[in-house]
Amino acid sequence: MTNHELVLPAADPERAKYAFLFGADACYGGPARYSLRKAEVDFDVQSLGETIDLAHSLGKKFYVTINIFPKDTQMAGLAETVSTIANSKPDAFIASDPGAINVIKRQAPGIPIHLSTQANTTNSESVRFWADQGIKRIVLARELTLSEISTIHKAAPEVELECFVHGAMCIAYSGRCLLSAALTGREANQGMCAHTCRWQYNLVEQTRPGEYFPIEEDETGTYIMNSKDLCLLPHLDQLAEAGVTSFKVEGRNKTEYYVSVMARAYKEAVSLIGKNDKESAERIAELMDEIRTTNHRGLTTGFLFGDAHKGETFDRAVPIRGYQYVGVAANDTTSRPEGLADYHEIKVKNKMVVGDTLEMITPLATSSFELEKMYNLRGHPVSDASPGNTMSRVFMQLPEPRTAGTSGPILLRKKAD
Repeated sequence: MTNHELVLPAADPERAKYAFLFGADACYGGPARYSLRKAEVDFDVQSLGETIDLAHSLGKKFYVTINIFPKDTQMAGLAETVSTIANSKPDAFIASDPGAINVIKRQAPGIPIHLSTQANTTNSESVRFWADQGIKRIVLARELTLSEISTIHKAAPEVELECFVHGAMCIAYSGRCLLSAALTGREANQGMCAHTCRWQYNLVEQTRPGEYFPIEEDETGTYIMNSKDLCLLPHLDQLAEAGVTSFKVEGRNKTEYYVSVMARAYKEAVSLIGKNDKESAERIAELMDEIRTTNHRGLTTGFLFGDAHKGETFDRAVPIRGYQYVGVAANDTTSRPEGLADYHEIKVKNKMVVGDTLEMITPLATSSFELEKMYNLRGHPVSDASPGNTMSRVFMQLPEPRTAGTSGPILLRKKAD
């Protein structure tokens, strides 16, 4: 057993619920106006309160992100928002801007504050400075090596340290990027990043306007700022030994499938900390295969071992898609057509065809089965189903018994074409 915490992203109450049920100890998310993932976040003050209540009912925690760099015009609204959220008793606020931190301290006394990675904390003096300001936990900069993390912990052992262990990397220092603002007018530090680092770039010679020359690495060109995704699942042992007590996954714009797979895989990896036997090593390899079923841009250990210069860019815009997330069991089940009492209602996320081999994912297991029959909401048999709109649903039979119990969540996937 381990007392290390696993923290998953949540863009809305539904994804928070999946993260919790699949193994997360805590989730983080916040109101769109004050979060760095404004376009994807679907929280308001009321739904945040409901999600905090859900977390506490499950024995979990919820951390509220107030991690933009606010301007004066936003400060009055920030104070009111923090004060209202504080009534719901979140387990901490996550912030990086000193002004925002002051507002939180005034409006929510007694609620812990965690320092966001956006503050780019890279040394023990900074850790001690923030601890003197009342900060309970530091989310360290992604640019640190394992030995540097260990040095910080030894110098300030009383301060909790959190590290990102999975997700997108940013070309800017700890995410403080101006590229999106410069090219699109969308300020990343206000939560509106256009992910311009993922774009493909070409050169234009000054005297040859309109003539574009690829920045070539090979025959496909190169994406010079497009980083691979961070993945430290095999290295949680080393991070724990270095003094990290909380492991954080990035991805508030991801699906419930992503947060579920990440929560389940990383939770098991956390449980294997300290077990250095062959069986555990083999299980870690299997968990890495499970991680690769989500869309990703290749995987990297980032800066952890001091070798991030070794080809860490991803050479295309489209991520690797080994599997497709095709469906999720409906929670708001409609009345079943006659004769389908033992069928499950599925929200369609990607195309499914009768004859497909599907995998059913629950918090406890993965089961493979052949899709033999599907019926639409009128009870008519159909040979295929596509998402189309939010009301796209079908009925199908699933492997029994359901290993997660009768009320556990169910996700479906298939190998990508």
